[in-house]
Amino acid sequence: MTQTFRDPCREAQKGSLSALVQVFVEQQRDQGYTAASVKASARLVNDFVAWLDQRGIDGQCLSATHVADYLDDRWQQHRRHRGDTFTLHGFARLIAPEGYQASSKRGAAITPALRTLQEFEQYLLRERGLATATIRLYGDSVGRFLENAFGDAEVRLDRLTATDVIRFVQADAARLHHPKRAQVMTTALRSFLQYGRYRGDIVADLHTCVPTVANWSMAGIPKTISTSQVQSLLAGCNRQSAAGRRDYAMLLLISRLGLRAGEVVDLTLDDLDWTEGILRIRGPAQRVDCLPLPADVGTALVDYLRHGRPACSVRNVFIQIHAPRRALLGPSAVSCIVRRALLRAEIDAPTKGAHLLRHSLATQMLGGGASLAEIAEILRHRNPQTTTIYAKVDLVSLHTLALPWPGGVQ
Repeated sequence: MTQTFRDPCREAQKGSLSALVQVFVEQQRDQGYTAASVKASARLVNDFVAWLDQRGIDGQCLSATHVADYLDDRWQQHRRHRGDTFTLHGFARLIAPEGYQASSKRGAAITPALRTLQEFEQYLLRERGLATATIRLYGDSVGRFLENAFGDAEVRLDRLTATDVIRFVQADAARLHHPKRAQVMTTALRSFLQYGRYRGDIVADLHTCVPTVANWSMAGIPKTISTSQVQSLLAGCNRQSAAGRRDYAMLLLISRLGLRAGEVVDLTLDDLDWTEGILRIRGPAQRVDCLPLPADVGTALVDYLRHGRPACSVRNVFIQIHAPRRALLGPSAVSCIVRRALLRAEIDAPTKGAHLLRHSLATQMLGGGASLAEIAEILRHRNPQTTTIYAKVDLVSLHTLALPWPGGVQ
């Protein structure tokens, strides 16, 4: 492709950081940014480098405060534009990849509570093999507990009492409002207290003191949409565009194979075995499940990979359509795609997330004569009891169990 503008990096100031401008510009090009965006970014970072050199600021000492001060100067000169902050944070991480913090609110000093939390998260990753999303959920809850119990002071787990644990659970559960969120919090807290005992920092068995949050798992009914509505959802994707091809393949994976949103995000090119016709789903603790790859799902994936997926070095199957070219940011991105598809198809669904299609698949299988064991195998439920909730929506079978109303129909 012919370059239609002068390379701004050739005009970089002769400062100590100017050599990194070219590296940053090349990264921008590789990530799929347009020529105009690359040109604007190069001008911005060149100006930032000159600003740093004028003040004698070394790159290894760079902080978010310096970025904020520079942006304030640009604001006063009426030169600040949307996206400048994001661009400069990216350039700063290139200059100081290990020491730079994008948020100026967090100081350079790591509090004892944060250090303890980081050690716990590493334990969950390396020794327990938990998924990244689970570690993040556990970390949020344990972080609140440590801050509540110790603040910025030294973390002394040996001084924790059952009263401290119970008081925190009662307050945090009331703040969370939702029983399932509270359950995650108590599960994370039990795991952390067991971890403390495993390390010898806690002598008493405090994890048994964590109160149980009332939440009857079988009390609700799975929220679903009909087969015809699922078809309308899929038909609403514009398969002539890159975004439509991607969204169609993602929605088909969930509605035909019951993948979770996080599993769609984590799916890599290496997980597609075209020779055997299978799809590998990688779970926590190095668990790998293999699912057959239906012809329609395979066709949709091939169409997206050949005509919709942008060329990049990222191994994830599903990539952001717009620059930077990287994997989707998380399960919430998949749920947003499902929500937009529901709006396009004008479907008034009981819920709007990606799990709606997973529940709908199970219900359709049950209505087609599949057993609960077969549904559990497709949905990859580790506990068969989880699948029994779908028995509530099998109205035909439940009708045979219903007792006649005393006195007959009135």
